[in-house]
Amino acid sequence: MGLFTRDIKTMNDLFLHQLQDIYYAEQQLTKALPRMADKATDPQLKQSFLTHLEETKNQVQRLQQVFKMHGAEIKAVDCPAIDGIIEEAEDTAGDVDDKAVLDAALISAAQAAEHYEISRYGTLVAWAKQLGRNDCANLLAKTLEEEKATDQKLTSMAESKVNLRAAS
Repeated sequence: MGLFTRDIKTMNDLFLHQLQDIYYAEQQLTKALPRMADKATDPQLKQSFLTHLEETKNQVQRLQQVFKMHGAEIKAVDCPAIDGIIEEAEDTAGDVDDKAVLDAALISAAQAAEHYEISRYGTLVAWAKQLGRNDCANLLAKTLEEEKATDQKLTSMAESKVNLRAAS
């Protein structure tokens, strides 16, 4: 079932499709975050990726709860957006020799993923509420807040030291 196809007829169908999309995205990020942590040279950045990996695993479980609460099959659909973000991150990281610049590139890539997740979770929270599923909305909102906090931590790290080292 693709977005903007005849398979999506109702708001509930749309909600489930986006839930499946973000479920796939979170699964892909659980594979990408360890690779990003391995490439990071800044110890705080490396730890941030590993910490977010554990958070992401919890977010996957939370999504599984939402599927069950909603009475839907736990299923992922391909998400070309997250695949592209991860592919771009890996391509860019492979092209950077300077380790300080690499750390800046990794933060940029991580924030692209975070911003995608923030947009998806924000939409899902709104749609869950519209569908009268405040129980689902509350779980999704918890993840949304975690994603926003991770984005803020990355911004702070970039602005306080990583970008400065990369520029010098």
